Amino acid sequence: MADLDLLHVSLADQMLYGFAAGRLVLRLQISSAAKGAGERNGSGCTPRGEHQVRARIGDGLPRGAVLKGRRWTGEVWSAELHEAFPRRDWILSRILWLCGSEPGRNRMGEVDTFRRYIYLHGAPDCEPVGVPVSHGCIRLRNDDLLELFPRVPLHCRVRIDEAACPYWRAAGLN
Repeated sequence: MADLDLLHVSLADQMLYGFAAGRLVLRLQISSAAKGAGERNGSGCTPRGEHQVRARIGDGLPRGAVLKGRRWTGEVWSAELHEAFPRRDWILSRILWLCGSEPGRNRMGEVDTFRRYIYLHGAPDCEPVGVPVSHGCIRLRNDDLLELFPRVPLHCRVRIDEAACPYWRAAGLN
């Protein structure tokens, strides 16, 4: 499998589209922010625009590894653990940490994606994807993230926008 060179996150579709050499090769359901799109620090919104993957965290950890402060807690998510900590904002399995590429829009000052700790990360199996429910990050099913992670190199381009993505229909992906 070829490395991906662009991830396009469509907030309208609640989908992530992965491209290699200009061809759409992957389509995964996501969950973006419940508060919608926005770039301000503290907004709880998903930042738009051009980004890149600044760090890849969790390679080799078990599926469902619980991450806090970008470090494994030693826990592995389970329904019982979820029930014991119902208010936790679960970050599971892997992290692709984003950095904005557009100064003044999503980089530096009051709109810095990296300093907001915006990630692509795994979510509990019992939580929905396909609907906006996150606190700003892009959530994926753990199995989808584990498929995606090894294909995303450092500095991979990530575009996040509110438009529906027309690519998958043309590529014949269902």
